[in-house]
Amino acid sequence: MSTAWGSPLRLAVKRSIDAFGSAFLLLLLSPVFLMLAIAVRISSSGPIFYRWKVVGQFGRPFVGYKFRSMVANAEALRSQLTDRNEMRGPVFKMSNDPRVTRIGAWMRRYSLDELPQLYSVLKGDMSLVGPRPPLVTEYAEFTEFQRQKLAVKPGITCLWQVGGRNHVSDFDEWVRLDLEYIRNWSLYLDFKILLRTVKEVFGASGK
Repeated sequence: MSTAWGSPLRLAVKRSIDAFGSAFLLLLLSPVFLMLAIAVRISSSGPIFYRWKVVGQFGRPFVGYKFRSMVANAEALRSQLTDRNEMRGPVFKMSNDPRVTRIGAWMRRYSLDELPQLYSVLKGDMSLVGPRPPLVTEYAEFTEFQRQKLAVKPGITCLWQVGGRNHVSDFDEWVRLDLEYIRNWSLYLDFKILLRTVKEVFGASGK
């Protein structure tokens, strides 16, 4: 683990960037939130937001939110798609998932469904940059090696998000990218990942 994690000043700066950055973006993007909420509501039946039951730092569970990009009964349908999982390990990833709605597919291309996670950053459950939090059901199947990714606060974006999400098919490789981030963390590294995230978003690389 990077020695920078032991610096109260650097952690305070990271938290300040998270708090002010998320508050600013929530305010700036409020018209976008409204338009997306309307689009989700009129495009398919079900709630506007998906209650994202995940695990944060040190295995602490919390509920985050995303714009709903799948049909309302997506969780119930997952068992029918298990054999089509493209990720080795406890995490489910699938291209062209039939549960994704039309507006959901468009939001995912630009990662717009992720925007409500800014609220979790503001609350302190997440950071702008950090390992992606796993679902509670996924975490229950983690090995000790995989649980190391939760040594720090999870984030909206990470090394996997900007460099491997469309290529990595083994969850252990994903974890190795997270551990690389943890070992080499600095405020400068966060800044670089945020810049690359902007590039990925405008490049519509999401799935």
